[in-house]
Amino acid sequence: MFSFSDALILTGPTASGKSALALELAERIGGEIVAMDSMTLYRGLDIGTAKPTAEERARVPHYLIDVLEPWESANVAWWLERTNEACGEIRKRGKRPLFVGGTPFYLKALLHGLFESPPSDEGLRKRLEAEANEKGNEALHTKLVAVDPKLGAKLHANDVRRVVRALEVFHLTGKPLSEHQQTWDAPPVDIPCFVLEWPRELLYERINQRVEAMFAAGWLNEVRTLMSKPMGREASQALGYSELIEHLRKGKPSLSETVAIIQQRTRQFAKRQLTWFRGLKSCRMTPGTTSVQDLILLLDSNR
Repeated sequence: MFSFSDALILTGPTASGKSALALELAERIGGEIVAMDSMTLYRGLDIGTAKPTAEERARVPHYLIDVLEPWESANVAWWLERTNEACGEIRKRGKRPLFVGGTPFYLKALLHGLFESPPSDEGLRKRLEAEANEKGNEALHTKLVAVDPKLGAKLHANDVRRVVRALEVFHLTGKPLSEHQQTWDAPPVDIPCFVLEWPRELLYERINQRVEAMFAAGWLNEVRTLMSKPMGREASQALGYSELIEHLRKGKPSLSETVAIIQQRTRQFAKRQLTWFRGLKSCRMTPGTTSVQDLILLLDSNR
């Protein structure tokens, strides 16, 4: 059973300043940070995801960062299970879980929950794992694509553990796992949720500047390194990474054109994020200029 009622959420669109504010807030309230971001999960995707630095992680413990290889896949149900475990560890130390990030689907799952996953069938799972060993990972992945093409397109063939689980759920329930993962089965959880919001033109300027800073920090070389290793669909399709992979493979669009495309698509993504956040009634829209002290006062007023 998931338990997040003592948590706090700080979210907002990309480049809204939530990570820096969260560090200060965590230090003031005795919190530890759980990343609510689908891309900072991956090792090697550092600059383009604005991943917290080693120094920032030394200031405040962070969870669910650098926990997957680029060829692995994560779904929202897996993320919820890991966050529940992280919250348990945080509570053992007498600290408060602080969720920070901007992945809307994760936020909605945190607030509303997902379907109750069927328990594992040990015998079925072992048979599927044996099949992967005997016939190869690709053969098992092909079976998944046949019964759940949506999830099959997301999972890498080498991600055997999740391919096996997806096939297991299909055999046990008769429904593709991707359909189950779209099912919200709980009323909103009462978690204080603050969304940092900026005037649109100012937010767009912050986005443009951040993308330029990422290139100055060596983002292109980071992507070159990643391309020398196996990459799954999710990591390779991450915002900015997919555009840079195309540029490096084809030599076009030009680098300057690619930078402009990434800036534009990031602005579009931020707009979609805000639409999601505004659609969740339990989220409180908060000015981007809000200070830590302002947030603490807002928290006190919610009690």
